[in-house]
Amino acid sequence: MSRGRARCTRRGFILGALTLAVASQSRAEGDEEINWARLRRGGLVLLMRHGATGPGLGDPAGYRLDDCSTQRNLSEEGRGEARRIGERLAREKVPIARVYTSPWCRCRETAKIAFGRGEDWEPLSSVFDYAQREAEFTERVRKRIAGYASRNPGGNVVMVTHNVNIAALTRLSLATAELVVVRPDGCCGLRALERLKP
Repeated sequence: MSRGRARCTRRGFILGALTLAVASQSRAEGDEEINWARLRRGGLVLLMRHGATGPGLGDPAGYRLDDCSTQRNLSEEGRGEARRIGERLAREKVPIARVYTSPWCRCRETAKIAFGRGEDWEPLSSVFDYAQREAEFTERVRKRIAGYASRNPGGNVVMVTHNVNIAALTRLSLATAELVVVRPDGCCGLRALERLKP
């Protein structure tokens, strides 16, 4: 093989490897795997973790659900994450029929920024704080998701909640403001279809 031809072959190999690496990175970030057409048809449930907060886990001792100043709330980063997710779904023309949220202020604010609305639903409450009700809350959410799967409510349903709740439902750990599209697995759990990060 001539030296020029060997150089071309080596250059082609390097370019091919770089292309593959970039494609793999895009898939790893989740964007290439999103089935936007399926989301536009509606009838799916999107579980969303609230946006990034100030440092720490859980809430300060003595926090109250009716007083946001006593809770761990969204940071500016978290507000930006929520905004980006909402803008992306709007740009892709994904219809949102209902938005349910945990009554914690960080979840409410995430829903308000991303979707302009949200209605509190007790079973989305943090099971970190309601450990004795984890099985009950998880089952109630699972049943509601199964109900939406059996009929298209005129769009998709978003449920903004906490990572511990999403992990109990899906065995997945989500990044802040990340969404996972789910459907019943045909038995007794949920199947994750795709994930979207802000």
